[in-house]
Amino acid sequence: MAQQTEFSPALLDYVRAVSLRDDDILKELRQETLDLPMGQAMQIMAEEGQLLALLVALTQAKMVVEVGTFTGYSTLCMARALPPGGRLITLDISEKWPMIAAPYWDRAGVSDRIEVRVGMADHLLADLVAQNGPGTVDLLFVDADKASYRAYYEHAVRLVRPGGLIVLDNTVFFGRVIDEDLHDADTVAVRELNEFLLNDDRVELAMLPMADGITLARKK
Repeated sequence: MAQQTEFSPALLDYVRAVSLRDDDILKELRQETLDLPMGQAMQIMAEEGQLLALLVALTQAKMVVEVGTFTGYSTLCMARALPPGGRLITLDISEKWPMIAAPYWDRAGVSDRIEVRVGMADHLLADLVAQNGPGTVDLLFVDADKASYRAYYEHAVRLVRPGGLIVLDNTVFFGRVIDEDLHDADTVAVRELNEFLLNDDRVELAMLPMADGITLARKK
């Protein structure tokens, strides 16, 4: 049986050369992000952004919610994939990150599809349930503080429609999940959520061994 191929830098360069559809707006936003403190650690891979856009299209999503805007790269990728009239609500704890993203969203012509909400994501997700009702979101992407992942996931299960998709980033958390000596709140939260998801019969499940681990949970 074929096993996971180890992707050397040269092989990863090949994959990007034959599959990554990039442009100046995406490249410039990635570069500005990389220049920030912790930018490299918090920036998603370009391939992941392209995957998110594909998932938005595959689910025929018209309503997308993102938990964790940062500099808005994933926001941009997903917003571009929305159909006319589609909407993306992105949540962040700080106004400063979406302010970096805004000019790039403008240049890409997707600002009118994006709504930024600032505050504690747990409260903002509860507000969305109260305002719009359960089952009103087609795709929900979580890439925020790891200690709160379980709470975000439970909100996501309520918000996403049957057949909709929950996407969780960083689910191997830089490999920390298998280090038994690590018991910090973030590592423990990701580890416990992964274990919980395995037996959560509300969803169909796949964890992709790419980037920093990407878990797909399709609501039944």
